[in-house]
Amino acid sequence: MTPAELSLTVHHAVRRAVEEGVLEAPVPESGSIKLERPRPGGHGDYATGIALRLAKAAAQEPRRVAEMLRDRIARESGIERVDITGPGFLNITLGGGTQQMLVRTVRERGRTYGSGDSLAGTSVRFRIEGDRRAALWTSAVSHLLSTQGARTDVIAGGETVLRVVPAPDQDFYERLGPDAARWAVLSAAAHDRPRTGDEWLVQHERNPLFRVQYAYSRTRALTRAAARLGMAAAPEEHVDAPALTAAVRDYPAVTADAARLRAPDRIARHLDVTSDAFLAFQHTVLPVGDEKPSAAHRSRLALAEAAGTVLAGGLSLLGISAPEHL
Repeated sequence: MTPAELSLTVHHAVRRAVEEGVLEAPVPESGSIKLERPRPGGHGDYATGIALRLAKAAAQEPRRVAEMLRDRIARESGIERVDITGPGFLNITLGGGTQQMLVRTVRERGRTYGSGDSLAGTSVRFRIEGDRRAALWTSAVSHLLSTQGARTDVIAGGETVLRVVPAPDQDFYERLGPDAARWAVLSAAAHDRPRTGDEWLVQHERNPLFRVQYAYSRTRALTRAAARLGMAAAPEEHVDAPALTAAVRDYPAVTADAARLRAPDRIARHLDVTSDAFLAFQHTVLPVGDEKPSAAHRSRLALAEAAGTVLAGGLSLLGISAPEHL
């Protein structure tokens, strides 16, 4: 179950509680329920403060609202346990086999993994004002919004203008080339001045763009090497790779947030996190020495390929290429 799917599950639980008359409060918009990792000392896979958010409108104590929602969430498939902590936080533990289900979902959806309908019904007409960075930022935001179901257009008479700090020079696109130029101006937050120096062209681990593209090319290299061994990816067993699993699982939520906040830099940061997690994991994927391909190897390869899907999809959202060889 992805974070976006879990958010929808919690939303359905709230709606059922309202429809059944046990909770008198407005139902939040679909996709607006926030999930986060449990804080230090917490437990479960995800936590949500939706009960605290609804308590005032319901004229109830947050823990009482949390109790109303706990059983309704827990009865959903894929949920192992729901606990109430603190003043009314819901801590959700996903069921066994969740990682395999996640990887299967990524494999089924392919490049559409991360797309959703959280902004369906939204219509935005953008107008570009500013330098070349503003144009690239607006184009990326428009693309992000469309992946979440919004209708967008960039026209001369648009009503919405995205404000970003200009690039320090205006020849960066021609000097850096499309990939490095886009990464340079989209990986920095809108309120930060982007760095547009030649460091983005250096093939070194200190260059985040290189790490991300290199990580994707390594996922493809693993698939090719596995094929030569007669091995194909299959999510048969749980793989002990929490950082990489979390990066793959969180991608839809990151994409939805990046669209909602009109912040493509969030995509770039998540790709950096994903590439770091994958590069630390990649050495465990293929058999070594006299090892025979096993279910463990096939499962690791499936997770690696899922990471590749995230890396390629995120790069595509930014308008950057995902090279098969690097």
